[in-house]
Amino acid sequence: MEVKVKKLNQGATLPAYQTDQAAAMDIHACLDMPMTLQPLERAMVPTGLAFEIPEGYEMQIRARSGLSIKHGITMVNGIGTIDADYRGELNILVINLGQEAFEIEPDMRIAQLLVTKFEKISWQIAEDLSETTRGGGGFGSTGFDNKA
Repeated sequence: MEVKVKKLNQGATLPAYQTDQAAAMDIHACLDMPMTLQPLERAMVPTGLAFEIPEGYEMQIRARSGLSIKHGITMVNGIGTIDADYRGELNILVINLGQEAFEIEPDMRIAQLLVTKFEKISWQIAEDLSETTRGGGGFGSTGFDNKA
């Protein structure tokens, strides 16, 4: 799949796969100087990039697992969605859930992106829904496994 990308800052680094079978690409911070993120502080980290996502697709922005487990750096909104009609700069919404200040360096890999196809939904009002074994069982209804 080809996706158009515009460098809004000449120092911006294009997202890239880190392994041959990686599903997501790493996104780099486009900063002139380091940015310090205090515990529980939120920030928008610029990427210096804008995208033209094909119609019928979305770009998902996700936390990097290494930054999350080692430093508590994650996404403010869990997973970010970039719609196909957005043409502005991609900013990464991060939060420091760690107990120490964290320094985001220029060109640091700060998040991941994945472009995925979606379908529009048409709601169908129904009087009944099909029966399943689970039925209306919600949180914890399938039991707990100590191995998980």
